[in-house]
Order: sequence, then C-alpha cells, then structure tokens
Amino acid sequence: MPRYWEDYNVGDKFVSPERTVTDAMIVIPTAIAGYTQAFFWSEEAAKKTPFGTRIAPGPLTLLFMGGLEEQTGMWDDETAIALVGIDKVRVRAPLRAGDTIHVELEITEKRETGKPDRGVIIHRSVCKNQKGEVIAEMELAHLVKRRPQT
Repeated sequence: MPRYWEDYNVGDKFVSPERTVTDAMIVIPTAIAGYTQAFFWSEEAAKKTPFGTRIAPGPLTLLFMGGLEEQTGMWDDETAIALVGIDKVRVRAPLRAGDTIHVELEITEKRETGKPDRGVIIHRSVCKNQKGEVIAEMELAHLVKRRPQT
C-alpha cells in the first residue's frame, strides 16, 4: 500500500536494521572517491592521529546513513520522488571498520509545495554505533507524492 505525504506525521519515528562496517566497505569507496590522505590508507600514519587507527571519511558515513534509511520502511518506491535537501550535517565521532551502526529517524516537519500533487517531508537522521554513540546526524528533506484527488 503506497505511503503518501498525508500518511506521514510529525513525530513519526523509524529505526533501521544494524549493519557492521567492514574494512572493504571503507577502503573501496574511499579509493573510488579519490581520498589521498595517508591516515585513510596507512595504519602507521593513522596511529599518529587522535583516533589512533584508520577511520572512514566523514562523507562516507553519510552515504551509509542513506542506505540504512532506505531499509527503515519509511519510504515507498511508488510515492518517494526525490531528496531535495540536506542540512545541519554534523559528524560527531569516527566510523571505524568493525563498528555496527544503525540509523534513527524522526519526522520533524511537513510542508506543502506550490504543486498540489506533492509535499515535502523533513526528518532528522541520527547514526549510532554499537555503543550508542552518535556518529553523525543530519536533517533531510524529501519530496513525496500526495494522495491523488478522487
């Protein structure tokens, strides 16, 4: 059954399944994106950082969050139109290989648009690791179809 803009309510919460991040899940996209800083590639260089080991680049954490958000069941393939905004992004802690993460979402706002067939859903998304520490958080806005007028 499709989930339209009208079916979302401020305060609705969703939680993703957990996912354990492997070294390959960090290394491959880091290489593809072209990151060159030694502490992403060299354990010896990373030992000299405040983190003491290699970590994932912050933007990669956001990519993992996006994938986990899709697994919450929040979005409907038939009614989700597009991501239209990312705001208030904060990376609070490092993401390391071996971390098990999940994402918690809460709808914080709904907006009508100038077009009667769509609306905007705004939600806060928080990524936590296995210790309950906040790894990253952000606010996202998605365009969603409205219920067809009959």
